Amino acid sequence: MVTPQFAIHFLIAVTQLLTGVFANGFIVVVNVVDLIKQRQMAPLDLLISCLVTSRIFLQVLIFLTHLVLLSFMEHSVLLDNYAIFLFVNIWGLWLATWLGVFYCAKITTIPHPLFFWLKRRLSKLVPWLILGSLLYASISTVIHSKYICTITPKFFNSFSKNATQTKGMDIMTLSFLLFHLTVPLNIFLIALLLLIFSLVRHTQHIRTIAVGTTDSSRGIHFRAMMSFLSFLILYFSYYLIGIFFFSHILQFGSFLFVFCTMVAGTYPCIHSVILILGNPKLKQSAKCFLLCGQCGQQDELGSVQRT
Repeated sequence: MVTPQFAIHFLIAVTQLLTGVFANGFIVVVNVVDLIKQRQMAPLDLLISCLVTSRIFLQVLIFLTHLVLLSFMEHSVLLDNYAIFLFVNIWGLWLATWLGVFYCAKITTIPHPLFFWLKRRLSKLVPWLILGSLLYASISTVIHSKYICTITPKFFNSFSKNATQTKGMDIMTLSFLLFHLTVPLNIFLIALLLLIFSLVRHTQHIRTIAVGTTDSSRGIHFRAMMSFLSFLILYFSYYLIGIFFFSHILQFGSFLFVFCTMVAGTYPCIHSVILILGNPKLKQSAKCFLLCGQCGQQDELGSVQRT
């Protein structure tokens, strides 16, 4: 018998999957089409394309977790894809970190020679940052591969809802995992906090010298700050949940585990929607896509009237 909790859980999981795959896939398609037309891709578009590609895989893996929780699939599916899940998480966190650094370097104005150098050189460094993140995620996954092989039987036993005690990972392994996940978090926090501080300072400066444009400028900078704050909240919440998952603190199948899985599935889909709304090119492409049916009908009506 299908219970209301089961139906709500399944509906949330499907909604997250469809929203995440569509939003992230839309960004990839727009950037690929732009690449075909212009024969080149801007550094920011390249970084965002790699980020949303990792999020598509992440969204699918989170959906697989929901299917296991709903008993549609065997528990062994999660164990077989544990290394992939770890790799996608670390790579995605680093790409999101470099996106925050990119926005910070391009928008923030800090009178320091190192910051000026970063502002000039960051666009050329983007491909190397992506490649370095890929290499870092690969090495981190390999380091944990030995642990993954040894913990599999113990972790499989923790899938039982009747299990009362789950043996977590050893201190050394947990320390390595915290290090791999905390390094990008610290860089991200520094970049985003500098960016938000710069936007607040710039808004106050405009408020004092541009009385006639206060409302419009304040609205623009307020939306920018809300966008980056939402990015910060989503990133940090996903980081904490990642620590809970990979350290095996949560009991599989418990209410807290299901809730954290739902929160984790919100991050890759909601932030991609925020990226679309905050990027002029993506926002315009989304408007054209949503209005293409109306535009097509208007074009067809106009051609009929001309004839």
